[in-house]
Amino acid sequence: MVNGLNLAFQFIDSFAFVVLAAAGLAVIFGIMGVINLAHGEFILVGAYATTKSVTDLGLPLPVAMVVGSLVTAGFGVAVERVIISGFVPNWVGQRTVGRDLVEPLYDRLADSMVATFGLSLVMVQGARIVFGNSIETVGTPFGNVAYGAFSYSTYRLVLAGVSVAVLATTYVVFTRTTFGTRVRATMADEQTAKALGVDTERTYMLTFGIGSGLAGLTGALFAPVLSMQPTLGGQFLIEAFVAVVVGGPSVVLGTALSGGVLGAVSAFVTNVTDSTTFGRIALLLAAMLALRFLPGGITGFIERVRARRQEGTDGD
Repeated sequence: MVNGLNLAFQFIDSFAFVVLAAAGLAVIFGIMGVINLAHGEFILVGAYATTKSVTDLGLPLPVAMVVGSLVTAGFGVAVERVIISGFVPNWVGQRTVGRDLVEPLYDRLADSMVATFGLSLVMVQGARIVFGNSIETVGTPFGNVAYGAFSYSTYRLVLAGVSVAVLATTYVVFTRTTFGTRVRATMADEQTAKALGVDTERTYMLTFGIGSGLAGLTGALFAPVLSMQPTLGGQFLIEAFVAVVVGGPSVVLGTALSGGVLGAVSAFVTNVTDSTTFGRIALLLAAMLALRFLPGGITGFIERVRARRQEGTDGD
């Protein structure tokens, strides 16, 4: 019974970790076509801002988490305006030399990858220079839930619930609102969307800010359970990209499904081997197999099956 409970809690933990790690990237990479290799460092900003708000400003942890998310969202908007869209350097160029100086990085996968990789290095070293190799941490709230000799962090269960809420909210925002319609129209055909009156520059900026804020929220939520070091973002990056790619083109549903599948694999192997390292290796191997046999991801496979059934129905 204890092993069964342990497996269940490990699955919940792995699911929450994968989903929350991937949430911001699902928006920035899955929707906007920008490979953000600084995604882990955006999570770092959220974690550090949350921790500093508690330890230095004395804010309650929930308020500090909101601050961490907003700080990261604001930082993401600045990055989008300066590096991703090039709005700021182009604004300067138009007023000095009469022309744009840079091209936007949207849907330029290799270029965005190089630019954000450089940004990630700068952010890690900058955090080390400013804050040192570590900062004071905050305690984990809520204590533990116990069942006989078995004990598990209640806060980890809260993270699982939050991960589901984050997915649901993201789905509603990007599929059931006017803003979401504008985002999808801009990403599908920017020129047509602009001709129809959509402020595409603002749409890009806000979408990137939302994705950054979600990354900051991840850092804020995991701040109580992490060691506050400049390299903490690295432990999120691989799982985030794997979840988004394995999930396929349907960003929110794909992230939920890949989080469930990959979380189950990681939890099972961790439970059997009693090693989180082997669990992570198994997760990556499962991702490799999924990408080999399901090149369109989980939701891509679902769409192909649906299309074939529809063709069969039409043929009848």
